Amino acid sequence: MNAISEQIVQEARAWIGTPYRHQASCKGAGADCLGLLRGVWRAVYGAEPESVPAYSADWSEPQGEERLWAAAKRRLIAKGRSDAAPGDVVLFRMREQGVAKHLGISSVLGEAPKFIHAYSGHGVVESPFSEPWTRRVVARFEFPKAGS
Repeated sequence: MNAISEQIVQEARAWIGTPYRHQASCKGAGADCLGLLRGVWRAVYGAEPESVPAYSADWSEPQGEERLWAAAKRRLIAKGRSDAAPGDVVLFRMREQGVAKHLGISSVLGEAPKFIHAYSGHGVVESPFSEPWTRRVVARFEFPKAGS
């Protein structure tokens, strides 16, 4: 694991226990899945690369727009879905015909893989990267290298 990846996983773990709050991004006070990613970005890189407009809980599902995926493509480095590494951002489609609207950060690989995410009703947790989660993965990204 490289230094940036270690820092990303360490910072994401520091958010564990933060309650789930839609649109929030404040360690210890509240975060949703995007808020967790935004908070990790701020801790590792400084200012966020773009402002995040208000978004509803259904994310753009009525319009069928892949807004979260498009934002990830703008700011992160796309990888193959099976090219896993700690610190990767993993994007999930929660319903087969729905837009991709959940994300997490890979934390452990191997026989018992895990990822960190903010999950409604649970807050920020480190969950097993089980088969139900694995089959929902639609994209994988890595954070940019420092200075990129």
